[in-house]
Amino acid sequence: MGGFKNADGKPVLLRMVKEIQDNKAYLGEVDGLIGDGDHGMNMNKGFTVFETRFKDEDISFTDGLDELGMILLNEIGGSMGPIYGTIFMDMAEAGAELEEISLEDFGGMLTAGLDGLCGIVEAKVGDKTLVDTLSPAAKAVGDGAKAGEDFAGTLDKMKEAARAGRDSTKDMTAKYGRSSRLGERSRGVLDAGATSCCIILEAMADGIKEILNG
Repeated sequence: MGGFKNADGKPVLLRMVKEIQDNKAYLGEVDGLIGDGDHGMNMNKGFTVFETRFKDEDISFTDGLDELGMILLNEIGGSMGPIYGTIFMDMAEAGAELEEISLEDFGGMLTAGLDGLCGIVEAKVGDKTLVDTLSPAAKAVGDGAKAGEDFAGTLDKMKEAARAGRDSTKDMTAKYGRSSRLGERSRGVLDAGATSCCIILEAMADGIKEILNG
């Protein structure tokens, strides 16, 4: 199954940054259909602040997640700042003492992030939020770890689960946030948070796979 060194995880974080930057306009378009339209701009702002501060610093995967979480929580505003801030900081806390991060450890970190999120929002799977992306992704990793599957192969399954979760939000009606006021009119559009969460998880998976294959 293998694993990767926590100290080697900075490239994973920078890949996450790049994917958010590259998808800034797309996330704004998705959000603009039923929300404020500022999701891409806010996410890009927070991730770019992280890049500016830490691109020349030695930082581990978990320390970087914690720093990114604090930036999102304290500096980007909107509803997504506290949400992603909580996810990343709780993931970081779950893995903070690890020198090497195994598949089981990574699954535990994702589950900790999901649990942290569910501690501050009441959303559950089916409510058209990023929970619809994060929950199946975390489950895919946990299931892979329990079955003793290969780390890289399980990351591919995580990506598939994240994409399926994101896509499932298209046929849902929104239960939370500004778009919830639209009721049935929110159906037929992807949820912006579920979309950005998928982008982040795919970047995380690809970044970790690059280290594993290195």
